[in-house]
Amino acid sequence: MTDELNRLKAALRAQTPDPDPDAKARAIALAQKSFAARQGSADTARPIADRPENRAGIVTGVKTMFANFGLRPALLATSSLAVVGLGVVLILPMDDLSPGLPLGNLQEAKTKPIESDDAQRLLAEPVVVIEPEMMSQSEVQMEVARPQLSASAPAMEAPVAGLVLPKKTADSLIADKDDREQFANEAPNPLKITTESPVSTFSIDVDTASYAYIRSAIEGGDLPRAEAVRIEEMVNYFPYAYPSPDGDMPFSTSVSVFQTPWNADTKLIHIGIQGEKAAVADRPPLDLVFLIDTSGSMQNANKLPLLKQSFRLLLSRLTPQDKVSIVTYAGSSGVVLEPTAASEQGEILAALDRLEAGGSTAGQAGLQLAYAQAEKMQGDGRIGRVLLATDGDFNVGISEPEALKTYIAAKRDSGTYLSVLGFGRGNYNDALMQALAQNGNGTAAYIDTLSEAQKVLVDQVSGALFPIANDVKIQVEFNPAMIAEYRLIGYETRALAREDFNNDKVDAGDIGAGHTVTAIYEITPVGSPAIMSDALRYATTPAADGSDELGFLKLRYKEPGQSESRLMTTPIADSNSGTNEARFSAAIAGFGQLLQGGKYLGEWSYTDAIDLANTAKGDDTFGYRAEAITLMRLADSLSR
Repeated sequence: MTDELNRLKAALRAQTPDPDPDAKARAIALAQKSFAARQGSADTARPIADRPENRAGIVTGVKTMFANFGLRPALLATSSLAVVGLGVVLILPMDDLSPGLPLGNLQEAKTKPIESDDAQRLLAEPVVVIEPEMMSQSEVQMEVARPQLSASAPAMEAPVAGLVLPKKTADSLIADKDDREQFANEAPNPLKITTESPVSTFSIDVDTASYAYIRSAIEGGDLPRAEAVRIEEMVNYFPYAYPSPDGDMPFSTSVSVFQTPWNADTKLIHIGIQGEKAAVADRPPLDLVFLIDTSGSMQNANKLPLLKQSFRLLLSRLTPQDKVSIVTYAGSSGVVLEPTAASEQGEILAALDRLEAGGSTAGQAGLQLAYAQAEKMQGDGRIGRVLLATDGDFNVGISEPEALKTYIAAKRDSGTYLSVLGFGRGNYNDALMQALAQNGNGTAAYIDTLSEAQKVLVDQVSGALFPIANDVKIQVEFNPAMIAEYRLIGYETRALAREDFNNDKVDAGDIGAGHTVTAIYEITPVGSPAIMSDALRYATTPAADGSDELGFLKLRYKEPGQSESRLMTTPIADSNSGTNEARFSAAIAGFGQLLQGGKYLGEWSYTDAIDLANTAKGDDTFGYRAEAITLMRLADSLSR
């Protein structure tokens, strides 16, 4: 045994110079750490063959590299090993190969010895260690060799447990799991000077996708990227006990004013909207088209398998009068289930169970076919809805958000709404999902667990599927005699021009049965030491008008099926009426700002957000608020 090892060492030394001792020590330490950790499979990256830029060339390049100059290294131990001294090292513990990379997939490949010039060139590159958690199983399922170092060296009998990759190839393979994710957001709203811009206008938003995505990131051990944070979706994730509407109005409005938790010299204006709660027994029948992404990127457990489980929950809440159709899209689209009564659950579940992931994402064809199915199902007094379930990627057909906006906008007037359910990480295209949902008169949610599916598709199914008001817009005029500065917290992607408020042709958000909507402004009173802008030299100071009104709130909305809007107005009076509901929403708004960098928060911290949320938690029937406090604590630890 000793003679064989000596011959192997001699063969290695004869072909290349000894590696740098420090680099070797670092790589071996990382190999031991990787083996000890015994990482499971990554759940994020899409299969190489299914990416928009088919990376089969990368795999081919790796195979060619092995064929050209063999596996460089002092590799082998029987359980785990590391390749040391080249530009890149991939450490694959052998114990971890079996579940994700069956040894049957490892094929023999002919190689030849590394030439001296090749070795010198490779040794000039910096050492990079690639550990298994940096790559998905699908990205390492490539043919590798059980090579011979030379004709005179003994063949290696143990399975190959390491890959040597040129640095450029490695860089293209090793992408952080969030690198391909795209988000629809703008920079946080700036501070506005009331004398210059006294009017603020925006569309309401009842989406919750951002909060669920943030939760998934934090529970996975990462703080979310700032652009993934939409504060209004964090705040609106929670149900609030606002006053119910009276009379024939579809929703009520309530306004409160209280001291800002993070600034003693400013105040918060809290606007709450409560939609009427429709009786389930009285609801109209539904025509649902499940448009399901079955592309290769959907194969992970938190994508297509979770999607199937989620739709099972929804089916349990449908009535015999409801109908369901299933359309899939991957390399091509197809109808998996023609319109079927919801009472035929066995037939519907069997169609769901047959779905498998594979192919590229022909989203345009799927949308067209789903709308065609919805048109076949239309009838008087029925509500049509397409539920698109995807990880967010469309790489065949219409794939740009602007083009999709145009297509969806042309379809929404038919009466069929489009809602989007996002699944999984790594390929998540939030920008596309927002474009689809906003222009399809629907909502966008992110489902990362079965509990979230229960919340979206069972507990809040009425709000998600039954609209009570369309194109809901909010406009606030601030009194410059009372308010020096203000800023809207969140709603950056929902901003409207001042003139859009009275233009009924401008699309806006919709409110479903039982939905609550919350909006928060931070205001700086005239004379407050918190004023951040200097007075203009040539501007006139507004005279007090004798009113204690801080501003004037106006809302416009359309009743479903109507083309003309109705107006609601409410004066905003100065007060100190912060309820637990308002204060908890402020804690969530502060949490969101901390995740974005906390530009306006001063020394206010996660600890302060946690304290405020704890004292204002109030009724928490489903535990959503307690979960948010846990997320704050985790974010605090991660931020350190």
